[in-house]
Amino acid sequence: MSKVAIIMGSISDMPVMQDAIDILKQFNVEVEVDIVSAHRTPEKLFDFSKNAHNRGISVIIAGAGGAAHLPGMVASMSPLPVIGVPVKSSNSIDGWDSVLSILQMPGGVPVATVALNGAKNAGILAAQIIGSHDKKVLDTIISYKEELKAAVNKAAEGLK
Repeated sequence: MSKVAIIMGSISDMPVMQDAIDILKQFNVEVEVDIVSAHRTPEKLFDFSKNAHNRGISVIIAGAGGAAHLPGMVASMSPLPVIGVPVKSSNSIDGWDSVLSILQMPGGVPVATVALNGAKNAGILAAQIIGSHDKKVLDTIISYKEELKAAVNKAAEGLK
């Protein structure tokens, strides 16, 4: 079974990152959650990044606020796909510092970046990556998208 690692730079990021945990559990994808600070625990960051693939991790979701170095640093050392979640934090410049720090990666070190505080979409994207080789997860995503469509159609009918 594929597993997604969800990491964040600080416990204060947990309210945002919980959305990724929740949606992945809804898709029956195993989740591992940890705090890995690029600035305060660099040794842990190095170990996590270099060894996640050896522990059965398929995709890494990394949330970070402020300078937001975590997703890019993980991507620089890991062979796995990394999805960055910019988090609007208390020391943030309206969230833009986080967005740009995660989005503007140099060639050769990609980080898929979702919207500010967009952990739910990060979880969906991680599930879609896993679904490309796991039919059970793919079928769950197909059902989820059908539910989204049905909800929009129901709302539209309510307007008539």
